[in-house]
Amino acid sequence: MDNYAIADQFALLSKLMDIHGENAFKSKSYSIAAYNIEQLPAPLADLPREKIAGLKGIGDSTARKIFEILDSGKLSALEEIIRKTPPGVLDMLHIKGLGPKKIATVWKEMGIESIGELLYACQENRLMLYKGFGEKTQQNVKQAIEFFLQHQGQYLYAELSGYHKTITETISAAFPGEAISITGAFRRQELTLDRLEWVTSIPPARLISWLADANFIVDSQTDEKIECHTPDLSRLVFHLASRNGFGTAQFLTTATDAFLDAWKAESMAVPESALTEADIFSAAGIPIIDPCLREDGRFIKKARQGSLPQLITDKDIRGIIHSHSDWSDGSQSVQDMAKAAMDKGYEYLVISDHSKSAFYARGLTEERIRAQQELIRELNVRLHPFRIFSSIECDILGDGSMDYTDDVLATFDLVIASVHSNLKMTQEKAMQRLLGAIRNPYTTILGHPTGRLLLSREGYPVDHAAMIDACVEHGVVIEINAHPRRLDLHWTWIPEALEKGALLSIDPDAHAVEGYADVHYGILASQKGGLTAKSNLSSFTRAELEAWLDARRESRRH
Repeated sequence: MDNYAIADQFALLSKLMDIHGENAFKSKSYSIAAYNIEQLPAPLADLPREKIAGLKGIGDSTARKIFEILDSGKLSALEEIIRKTPPGVLDMLHIKGLGPKKIATVWKEMGIESIGELLYACQENRLMLYKGFGEKTQQNVKQAIEFFLQHQGQYLYAELSGYHKTITETISAAFPGEAISITGAFRRQELTLDRLEWVTSIPPARLISWLADANFIVDSQTDEKIECHTPDLSRLVFHLASRNGFGTAQFLTTATDAFLDAWKAESMAVPESALTEADIFSAAGIPIIDPCLREDGRFIKKARQGSLPQLITDKDIRGIIHSHSDWSDGSQSVQDMAKAAMDKGYEYLVISDHSKSAFYARGLTEERIRAQQELIRELNVRLHPFRIFSSIECDILGDGSMDYTDDVLATFDLVIASVHSNLKMTQEKAMQRLLGAIRNPYTTILGHPTGRLLLSREGYPVDHAAMIDACVEHGVVIEINAHPRRLDLHWTWIPEALEKGALLSIDPDAHAVEGYADVHYGILASQKGGLTAKSNLSSFTRAELEAWLDARRESRRH
């Protein structure tokens, strides 16, 4: 146990005490001790113990802790405070620009307990609402978190979507006439990834030489594949295939084991040397199953029955539902958000700023609601035939009630009900809250149903089947939140929702006009569940949405 390791334990103890708001004098003394221990010319382990307490910046109490570390390698005071600290809060200490005081604000005042949650808060401009966090600080924290997450080995699909394209194009240019194509989890449109994979006909010796010249580090090589990583630790796999067997290699490396098992169970063969995947499906006598659907045998059966869904695409989205303006925690005005939607060819925009309980997001009071609705009426006259729908993302409170009275909710064109607070709860409590909101006659959409943040927060436990049943019974739309860190409802529940007749809605939860682009990731995730345009609310035309909302209002009267 060298001096640096001992100093690190005292430095961490000091920081955690500051985060927890414990004795400031003791915390300072441990910080001073850490500094002085690092400066010592001789190892503490080699000094007579009776002399340690007399060293600069080290008193009797600190000396006893040093003895504990020297004897056991551990510091019980540090281990105790670590046990009281969420792991994600500990991770925040690695983020440049976040000292103990700022971390305390993030944890104790904002209720954020992971780096991923903090990044999401930065993207929603929430840090700027707290003392000590200006726009520049928020941007610096955001960049530091993104750098940190890039080195953790797990990535969101969106984080790799441009990266894979760049590598593919670069290698294709370096090897004209050779084939290379993305495969694996990325091709199946998985939500999170730990690697990128390709199938290629490039001779392995030439590929390895090129990888070395391009600063890729080769980890292993077999006759079937080359595995390597980049200096920033991104993992890459190149599956080697002949030209004649390219289709077979792509088919086998795209599908999951469950899909391949189901394929074999249907007594369908995989040729050893198919030139294209189309040849494999043709030989099996079924239409091509999109790569995103090759997770299990569900869509093999549908292909045999001739009932593969016509998957929703980006072109099917007719309007932006669920967006925030600078009236709450968005960064742009309602007018700017509307004009950007018009420029992208959308027919309507649903502005759904936060409700009053979301004080951290400048949630709207009843008075501000009236003012915003008046602004929307004025804009709708000027922007016709484009329409802005007045909405609210209404907090579902702890008892399942809504953040406003029914009289207030009735003034909106539609209401998105979401859980934002007290996320640590049992399934029974979570369902009580969700079902309470679903049963409210003014709830139009259930927003991000589990509250999860991919790679950051699991979300509260939900009985998905019961939730879907309740939404169908009460005519509530289930959101597929398209933010790449949410993608909630998870695609695995889409088939059951569709079978039960639920209506879903791909919504970007945009806090700036740039957020509209997230619709694409919602589309990709929804395709995996077999979603079609007819079952997606944001695929309704403006006239269809108006008629649907009118029918809902009429049903409430009866």
